[in-house]
Amino acid sequence: MERHCAWIMRDPDYIDYHDQQWGRPEYDDRKLFAMLCLEGQQAGLSWLTILKRIPAYHVAFADFDPLQLIEFDEARVESLMLDASIIRHRLKINAIVQNARSYLALQQQGISFSDWLWQFVGGQPVINHWQQASEVPVSTPQAEAMSKALKKAGFKFVGPTICYAFMQAVGMVNDHLVDCPWHAQCNGSAS
Repeated sequence: MERHCAWIMRDPDYIDYHDQQWGRPEYDDRKLFAMLCLEGQQAGLSWLTILKRIPAYHVAFADFDPLQLIEFDEARVESLMLDASIIRHRLKINAIVQNARSYLALQQQGISFSDWLWQFVGGQPVINHWQQASEVPVSTPQAEAMSKALKKAGFKFVGPTICYAFMQAVGMVNDHLVDCPWHAQCNGSAS
């Protein structure tokens, strides 16, 4: 398949991400947690900047294992500030650690992270039918509600725009353009 959504650049990593991951419904708690953290790292940057560093993020942040992340102390944060393979932004690094605490707090209350996040779209992907990229919003009322709930639960770097990008990435919304071959493939199948 050669056609892609209009936002896809010619970079092979970007094309692969679009074709294999973006917009495919994800229900695994840990994968959702990792993607939420990665989307937060994007704030103020292009997604390609983060995409190229995803393997390094998995190494630097203990494969996004919340139980390991809550053990990260100030010395570990300082060492990460020297790691050129990730974005060296103290607030963003600390956000991942804080997000792990918030994730575990939900888990300790018996709350499934996946169920909790998917409730904002009624448990099923929202299938949009955009004809052109200019129609795709940067946020929605659902993303705003998710952002508010995440912030209330203690999560960081989870504004409405980040939440909407997250929702797109994990298939809570299908924002593939209708003429993209992947639009039909991302209409609700679990990954």
